[in-house]
Amino acid sequence: MSATPDETAKVLAAWEKTAPSYDRQIAFLERFWFAGGREWLAARARGRVLEVAIGTGLNLPHYPPDVTITGLDLSPAMLAIAERRAARLGRAVDLHLGDAEALPFPDNSFDTVLCALSLCGIPDPAAAIGAMKRVLVPGGRLLLVDHVGSTWPPIRAAQWLLERLTIRAAGEHFTRRQLPLVRAAGFDIVEAERLKAGTVERVLARNPAGD
Repeated sequence: MSATPDETAKVLAAWEKTAPSYDRQIAFLERFWFAGGREWLAARARGRVLEVAIGTGLNLPHYPPDVTITGLDLSPAMLAIAERRAARLGRAVDLHLGDAEALPFPDNSFDTVLCALSLCGIPDPAAAIGAMKRVLVPGGRLLLVDHVGSTWPPIRAAQWLLERLTIRAAGEHFTRRQLPLVRAAGFDIVEAERLKAGTVERVLARNPAGD
């Protein structure tokens, strides 16, 4: 079941408020918790790429020069920053305002769909993954990196406690895991790895639809 309007509005309000300071806020985590994740994703992107929840465009410096990039985000403030970053990099990006759970693109439009550190905050991640599968060509790539529930029980317990605050404030989850949803959507898993006591997961999956 897709998100309610209230859930979507809460997430949008949180990102609109956070957008101006987001890059500064996440800089420490990028260096020590998510290190290498954006490079890992971008190195596996091929062809026509859709980045879902592109945010401020932090992945843009890492993409190969031969891919074409379409970016979508729920937040106009985030997209404005991504647009400025793309201009500074001299990188052509087709940016769209929209909801990850109802992607405004035709079926079989992209060779790669990528989502970084965002399914944790999308109200219905299963709906978003289903939408990603729909817009992928047969054989297309799904690339994900996100923080997930730890494999170490003490850390997972702390994540659960933290969620009691973050879900209410901004819709952000810390004990979700996206890999089972990717499998349930019918993707073939090509690569999957967990890092940092199992709190970070990277996934490369293939869309077998139409085989």
